[in-house]
Amino acid sequence: MREKIKKTVHDAFNTAVSKGLLPEMEIPSAHQVSPPRQKNHGDFSSNIALISASAAGRPPRQIAEQISSLLKDDPLFEKIEIAGPGFINFFVSRSWWQNNLLTICNAGDAYGESNAGRGIRVQVEFVSANPTGPLHVGHGRGAAVGDSLARVLRAAGFDVDTEYYINDVGNQMRTLGKSVYLRYQEYHGVEISFPEDHYQGAYIRDIAREIAEREGDRYLDASETQWLPVFRDTAVKAISSGIRRDLADFDVHFDHWFSERVLYRNNLVEKTISELQTKGFIYEKDGALWFRTTEFNDEKDRVVKRSNGVLTYFASDIAYHRHKLDRGYDILVDIWGADHHGYVPRVRAALKAMGHPPDRLRVLLVQLVNLMEAGKPKAMSTRAGEFVTLREVLNDVGSDAARFMFLTRRCDSHLDFDLELARKQSQENPVYYVQYAHARLASVLRTAKEQEVDLWEPDQVDLSLLDTDEETDILKQAEAFPGLIADSALALEPHRISYYLSNLAGHLHSYYNKCRFISEDQDLTQARLLLARVMKRIFRKGLNLLGVSAPEKM
Repeated sequence: MREKIKKTVHDAFNTAVSKGLLPEMEIPSAHQVSPPRQKNHGDFSSNIALISASAAGRPPRQIAEQISSLLKDDPLFEKIEIAGPGFINFFVSRSWWQNNLLTICNAGDAYGESNAGRGIRVQVEFVSANPTGPLHVGHGRGAAVGDSLARVLRAAGFDVDTEYYINDVGNQMRTLGKSVYLRYQEYHGVEISFPEDHYQGAYIRDIAREIAEREGDRYLDASETQWLPVFRDTAVKAISSGIRRDLADFDVHFDHWFSERVLYRNNLVEKTISELQTKGFIYEKDGALWFRTTEFNDEKDRVVKRSNGVLTYFASDIAYHRHKLDRGYDILVDIWGADHHGYVPRVRAALKAMGHPPDRLRVLLVQLVNLMEAGKPKAMSTRAGEFVTLREVLNDVGSDAARFMFLTRRCDSHLDFDLELARKQSQENPVYYVQYAHARLASVLRTAKEQEVDLWEPDQVDLSLLDTDEETDILKQAEAFPGLIADSALALEPHRISYYLSNLAGHLHSYYNKCRFISEDQDLTQARLLLARVMKRIFRKGLNLLGVSAPEKM
């Protein structure tokens, strides 16, 4: 509807120009049609008169009056008002909202989808947790954001791939292997001193025990070059398997799992650094190689190879992002923890140095989750082994509640995750509130079937009977669904879907309590059952975009 009104206003503006009511001029690109803040100001408002006044040399209200006069007989509008300095407020006719229900029906399960991103290849990389321990609740939020974003982008017509980057190279891998080996020694009765900066969780002992039971004590007297690859690789495999299981149970699936080792095996890191050095972006100082990121507005230059010859994580990231673009993606979306905010300018600098527009990289920063229990936060610490895992949360509240709760706020806002609220089987629980709306609609349709009410074809239904204010509000919400998905995709904000569904559920519950779907009035019954069919489909699709189930019964 928004685009329809925008085009209608553009046509009226051009007509005013052709009739000499306005001077010869182009429609300003800043023209916007959007819902006004106050409901009594109409369904949509246009700013065209305000932004064209200067070029036209006319008062905004005069321009607004000329455009309004050309649209006053358009059946799309119940009325048009001019407000304030020159806003044009449009009140869409109730009959249009009613008849649009037929359009929604004809779209079927594809309703809500669009071509907003047609022809654009997007890669969404998210979670990418180091394989040094189980996923914690913060990773869970990133997983919910990334997976839902990918679903929303696909619904908006983008060609989307999802990827998990496995950081399985570097000193952290040695530390992981050594942590397991120390617990292996301990298992065999060797007295050890366990460093504080090593991985201390119970999962390390579990992996050590598995190796001990399989291999016995054969590695007790082995050299580090012998035991490290075994303990490191066994740990990475075990932890990675656990991560995959947790994500699968969270209904998060990746198109690609990309190992950092591939970059080194194919010599891509050294090649990338060499090319940047040839271009003059890499220089040597104090025996190390530095990238001139300050030339691209970074706060300081960054080391890519240390004086001991070891390549940094930044060097790997440069090569990795280059490899992504070489695979033909138009846009890269990286979803990182908020503690990586300082990394954004240096990676963009690398892209620019390699000749790529830095805006091809979009980074979403996911803020911390405060997991609340009885009003108190639960502490998390990766190496101390005290962190709350995603698995614990899934076992406690389930995937549906976790995913929905993670998406109740913008990802760059801190989130208090109330476990007690997420456990509740009542409308106080945000996900239950939305799922219950879907279940209520399913119940209505089951009741109709049990009472042998045959559902008419949509074009046989008298839609004009949907004439209450509550029904009009629901019809307006239904019409907004495709635009919402497109806007969510373009803004990379999947949380908008949860906002929309919560609001829609509020309208539905209120309507359900006030109006009977099935009555003695056959025509009214058919109209309301058609509304129920459409709304059920929208709830199901919206919940699916969030990775949340749509139960038929609750």
